[in-house]
Order: sequence, then C-alpha cells, then structure tokens
Amino acid sequence: MAQEPYKQDNKNRIPKFPGRPGGDNGDAPRKGPKFSIYWVYVIIFAIILGFNFFNPLSSKTDAITFDKFKEMVVAGDVEKYTIVDNRDLVRVKVKPAALPKYKKEKTNSRFSEDNAELYFKITANEDVRKTMNEFYKENSIPVQNRPPSDVENETNWLSPITQFILPIIIFVAIWILLMRKMGGGGATGGGPGGIFNIGKSKATLFEKGTRVNITFADVAGLDEAKVEVMEIVDFLRNPKKYTSLGGKIPKGALLVGPPGTGKTLLAKAMAGEAQVPFFSLSGSDFVEMFVGVGASRVRDLFRQAREKAPCVIFIDEIDAIGRARGKNMMMSNDERESTLNQLLVEMDGFGTDSGIIVLAATNRPDVLDTALLRPGRFDRQVSIDKPDLKGREAIFKVHLKPIKVSEKVDIHKIAEQTPGFAGADIANVCNEAALIAARKGKTAVDMSDFQDAVDRVIGGLEKKNKIISPEEKKIIAYHEAGHAICGWYLEHAYPLLKVTIVPRGTAALGYAQYTPKEQYLYNTDQLNDQICMTLGGRAAEEIFFGKISTGAQNDLQQITRIAYSMVTVYGMNERVGNISYYDPQSDNSFQKPYSDETGKMIDEEVRKLIDAAYVRTKNLLSEKRSQVELLAEKLLDKEVLFQSDVEALIGARPFEVHKPIADAEDKVPDGGISEGVPPYDPNILNQQPSSK
Repeated sequence: MAQEPYKQDNKNRIPKFPGRPGGDNGDAPRKGPKFSIYWVYVIIFAIILGFNFFNPLSSKTDAITFDKFKEMVVAGDVEKYTIVDNRDLVRVKVKPAALPKYKKEKTNSRFSEDNAELYFKITANEDVRKTMNEFYKENSIPVQNRPPSDVENETNWLSPITQFILPIIIFVAIWILLMRKMGGGGATGGGPGGIFNIGKSKATLFEKGTRVNITFADVAGLDEAKVEVMEIVDFLRNPKKYTSLGGKIPKGALLVGPPGTGKTLLAKAMAGEAQVPFFSLSGSDFVEMFVGVGASRVRDLFRQAREKAPCVIFIDEIDAIGRARGKNMMMSNDERESTLNQLLVEMDGFGTDSGIIVLAATNRPDVLDTALLRPGRFDRQVSIDKPDLKGREAIFKVHLKPIKVSEKVDIHKIAEQTPGFAGADIANVCNEAALIAARKGKTAVDMSDFQDAVDRVIGGLEKKNKIISPEEKKIIAYHEAGHAICGWYLEHAYPLLKVTIVPRGTAALGYAQYTPKEQYLYNTDQLNDQICMTLGGRAAEEIFFGKISTGAQNDLQQITRIAYSMVTVYGMNERVGNISYYDPQSDNSFQKPYSDETGKMIDEEVRKLIDAAYVRTKNLLSEKRSQVELLAEKLLDKEVLFQSDVEALIGARPFEVHKPIADAEDKVPDGGISEGVPPYDPNILNQQPSSK
C-alpha cells in the first residue's frame, strides 16, 4: 500500500476535534452558545465581590475596638451609640466637632462628615450595658455627659441570602467540574469517555463537509480492492441507481489481508471519497473491564449512525470483538461475547434502505464468528494481499514522489529485489533510503542507498563493530557458501542475489539472499529443494569441519515448519495420506484432531523427510566441494558477493531462467541482510533472519 506523506494544508486541514457526538467537527459552525465551566467561577466571584461591596458594614462604617470606644466616651467625642441586637454589634455616632480628629486617623475614604459612624463587635447586649455602667462609675462621668444609647434590630436581606445560597452555588460548581472531568472533557468540553460517559461510543466522526486528505489516488497496488470499495461509495452516492432495479445495498464489507497491506489506508481513502459521514474506531474501543459497556457502545454507535444516514462505519481490527463464540474456557457469557451479540443484532436489525454500511478490517479472518461473516451482515469480503511485482512498482512510485531520486534509479529493479514486501515495508524502505542518502551528504538518493535500505529493513542495522574471531568467521563463510552452492545447483531453488558474511541485527551473522519466483502453488519437488537449500549451511559445516555449530538454529526452524506442513496440512506424504489436520477454528483448542498413534507416525515421517533431504544435501556439497571452498575463500576476502561474482567464480547457473537483478555496478559497500526467504504461505515458512 502506498500513502502520500502528510502535507500541511491550512485550507483543507482535518478539524482539530473531529468526531464529537452530535456532529461537532471542531471547525464546523456550532449551533447555540457554548457553556463553559469558567462561567460558574465568574458567577461565584461576582457574588463574593457583591457581598463585600454592598455589605452595610463594609460600605458605611469603619471598625474600632471596645477600648477605643471607651476612650472616645471619656474624651466626649461620642454623640450616641446604638446596640444592634440582631447583628451583635454597636454603632457609634461621632460628634461633628470631633470628626476631623478621627478622619485623620482613618485611611478609609468612606469616613466623612456625611458618614460619621464607627462600629465594634459584641457578644451580648446585656454584657455591653453592664460593662458601660461599671465604666461610668469608675470614670465619674456625669449623666448629662454620657452618650445616649438605644437598642434596635436591622433588616439585612443580603447577608442571610448570601450565607444560604453561596455554599450551594459552590457545591454545584464543584459537582459540575467533577462530572466534566470524569466525563473526559475537562473544563472546556464534554465528550465521550470517563466513568459517567462510559457507555458512549468512542467513534471519530468525519462529517460530509470534512475533507480527508487521502483519496484513491494515494492507494497503489490494490486495483481489484479499490474497485470493490469504489462500488460501495457509489452505492452511497447514487442509491437509486441500484434500488431501481430491485437490488439491495450491501450492509457490510470485510477487508481481509496481512498486516501492512493497506486495509486501514483503503478505508481512509473511502472516507475521503464518499462525501458522507464516516465513523471510524477500533475493535478494542468497545470492550472495557465493566460488564455491559461494549454492548452499550455498540448501541450508541448505531444510534448516531442512524441520525447521520447515509453513512459508513469503519471498525479496524474487528477480531478484537468478533472472535468465534464458545471459545471461553470459563463457559460464561463474557463481555466480549455480549458485545459481539449486540453487534450482530445491530447489523441485521436495521432496514436495507437505511444507508448504513459497516466496513471492517482484520488480518485474522479465520478466527471470526461465522454469524458475523454470513450474507446480510458482511455481504462481501475484499481480499487485500501483498502486492506483486507490478503492484510494488506502483507503490514505489507513490512513495518516491516527495523524495529527490537520482535519474539512474531503476524502480523496476528495486521492486524485483523486494518480493513479499507489503506497502508498509515499501514505505519504510523509501524513508530509510532517503535517511541513508542524507547521512552520506548526497543531493539525491541512488541505487546503493535503496539496496542499503532493503538490507536494513530485512536484516537490521549493520554491526560494523561486532568482533568475530577468525575461526567463527571461517565457519560462517563455509556455512553461507553451502547455502549458495545448494541454491545454485538445485533445479527448483531460487536464483541467488547476494551472499554475505557481514553481521546484521541481533542474531544474523550472515545470509544468502534469493529472488523467489512469485507463485501461489508449490509442488513436492520445489519444497524438497527448498529444504535442501536451507540445510546447505549445516551440511557444509559437517563436511568441512567434521562438527556442527549453533548457527543453523533458524534454518532448522524453517525446515521443520515446511516438513510438518507437507505432512499434516497439504497431504504430501504417502503413509499419512491425503489428510489435512489443519483447522483454523481450533487454534486455541487443547485437543489434537488425531490420535497419539497418528501423532507418532507424523513425527516419524517428518524425521524421515528431513533426514533424506540432509543426505541429499551432503552428497551434493561433497560433489561440489571445490566450488564451496572457492566461494568460501572469496567470501572471507570480500565479505559480500553478488550473483555476477558467483558466475565469474563457478560459471553460470545450470537452471538459470531469470535475468540477473544486481549487476556489478550496483554493488554496495560491505554489508548484507539476514537470510531472504521466499514469501510462502505463512503455514509453511516464515520470513526470519538466519542466526549464524
């Protein structure tokens, strides 16, 4: 798959907050005012400020102490004082003649001739009277000089109301803040998620007006899959074109393929082309630790989809919730199964003309529940395989658009050197090639940079500082020479591209890279030759050193996988017969589909097959002993040999039907990749580096 790198486009950029329930798309115009939690804080602050400014105590009077009041009485400055019983204070009226004296002492500008009142707090009315009577006796103040006193109650409506309402408002504000925080929206927005919105769908919504920067033009190498998806887009745009003839719009399409082949990219392109609301989420977004959450989110998702119909729902990695039911060892209706049950009901519950199409992607279709795959739910299964030579070439062209490439770069040749690469691998190769060229200070990326990038993607970083003793290096050279000679003289082996003893990655001490034929069917002769070629390293060690090393670990894993697949999966053994014991639905089962006696027979046949291949490999290498020695010595000298170098040493390959891919002028400095393996069915062989 190919995807043009992201470019900043302020005009048609993706909204900052895509996919809020209800159609909020960030840049889209909002309907109605937006409430913010900050307004609650503003209201509380205004009430507190109002209480401070409009309180009769703070606005009209200044506070004094009881002792100060007594001094004022002795000085004869008090005209009268009033005991306010319901407020526990005493108001003091200052004589006009004494105003200048107290005005100088007061910094508060509110104390003036028109406002000549002071106050002090008291505990009780009677205590003040008793204290003042004793004070008069002690200071011998005549009755006519004593300031008159009065007792009254003041009506203050603001204070009790504030004392009652303010705590409620503060409590409500804190509650709203907690709800919004636990709802996942913080202080500035709501949104699904959190403890109180846990049943809400987590789908990201791309509205009709939202422009997604990826289109079908950015998808290369998937011509057949694009045709299928384009037809679904046409269903949504022109439904009457199909319903007028009695046809029904499909309810769902399942994108099936290995990782990195572009399933999610194709869905993004569909979102960019459909011009209808597009809901996107992952299968893991449904399931939480709480029981019933997944089913609730499924219901909420389809409720939103019905409001936006016609629309598309895309569920990535649907195997997270769509696994076959009944596999739970606890024999209980767990959360995942209840989520799947609700999804099945929703997909088969709405009408055929509702305009909702469910698009899903998975790389494990074998584990999905059969009820999910039946017509009426996922009506179509779109297969997205790894691209062939033509597809890889098209993907390279897309990814090389933003990269400065040398005119001498042959995209076809690079595509030939990357069999079995998915779109994500090709994108990584292009990026690594650009980084390598920049590291070397080049102005353009050339072929050697691409070859180094392929080496790094497959085998890892070159270990230039890895110290290998001369004895170990000699064993590695003969080991790789054994691989190369077996591949050179076996009819059904693939043409050799490169052989090297330069260590790479964490385990690969050397490798022999081949250019496999792109095919889908393999016969017994081809698989037997592949086993012999893989055993060539171990056989060469035994022939030339009389003992074997641990370097053939990965080789043995590969041949064991091939041999068991030949016997138990593909029925290629006469004794076991035309029987396949492979059942993808029983991967997690503890029961074998055969008896212990049959299992013993399978082990014997696999061992017999591998032993026969090993004897054949040893005979071949013994016959070609001089060529192995010549190639191993050359490897010790140059460390990297290409196909043209091998031809110059031992002659042309007897069964050569492919033209050489890497010519002498395309050589790169000493370096290599881990062992290249042809893209077999995953049940037969896995692409892994050889650990020498």
